[in-house]
Amino acid sequence: MIQHDQLSKQAPLFSIIVAVYNDWAMLDGCLQSLGRQTDGPGFEVIIVDDGSTEPAPEFVRSSSHSYPLALVQQAHAGISAARNRGIQTSKGTVLLFVDADCRLQTRCLAALSAAIAKSPLHDCFQLRLVGNSSSLIGRAEELRLLTFQNHMLQPDGRIRYLNTAGFAIRRARADAEAFVFDPVALRAEDTLLLANLMQAGELPLFVPDAIVEHYIPLSLMDCLRKDIQSAYREARTYDIIAAKGVRIRVSSRERLTMLWSMWKTSGEPWIGRWAWFVPITRQGLRLIVFFAYRCLRWLGLTARVDNRPSESVF
Repeated sequence: MIQHDQLSKQAPLFSIIVAVYNDWAMLDGCLQSLGRQTDGPGFEVIIVDDGSTEPAPEFVRSSSHSYPLALVQQAHAGISAARNRGIQTSKGTVLLFVDADCRLQTRCLAALSAAIAKSPLHDCFQLRLVGNSSSLIGRAEELRLLTFQNHMLQPDGRIRYLNTAGFAIRRARADAEAFVFDPVALRAEDTLLLANLMQAGELPLFVPDAIVEHYIPLSLMDCLRKDIQSAYREARTYDIIAAKGVRIRVSSRERLTMLWSMWKTSGEPWIGRWAWFVPITRQGLRLIVFFAYRCLRWLGLTARVDNRPSESVF
């Protein structure tokens, strides 16, 4: 249900959709960053509560926001279903997906609006993602994102990368599909969307001036625990992608190139060498989980694990 609705009857340019599952504390910073946007177009915000066990705090329910905001609540169904529900509620010409732990820089929407206006032949847009350099985890995230986005950027300005921490799609393109996100994908739903776009011969246009900061408040141990929880569900999504015959993952040679690039960049004082070891450790752990998943699948045990009740981790 829609608990309160302040949305304007007139369609704005952007519908900003944020799916939330208990991560209310981080959402406050995201909403504040939206209120600080300058020179940007009109927008609405759709918060989709995907069956959180914690009630939405007062700052979400408040009517003091400087922009239209609606809180939509549904039974817990996963991030893909939550985002699709947000699309159904929204009115904007362009759908912009961000996460609760993201903060948009002040001219993010203005830069994205300008890029969309200049690119009528493009339907999908990947915003530039950066990390928060105030902590080791944040610097490691900045190192990972910087390397990955630079490596995946194509000569024509498109990018072989899609991250719904900052991704926009024209409503006309979204309406042409039954749904934007496959509800079966509980994790790596953005990678599955990229595979669908690549299958259709399309890649997102990269918008380097539309900057979204990904803020990670977790400790390294908390990140590793979350990686273990997420990697298994990602492996299941990668099975769907493999069935499509689309190559998403980087090759071993590309991975070595990126590792070397990350090592060189970590020599900069604003990053530091220790930051290099964090994504290496996290990626190594994820590969172990992927390998364990393959073994379970080979033994025919994945169905038993999949049928156990579990919580989706955003």
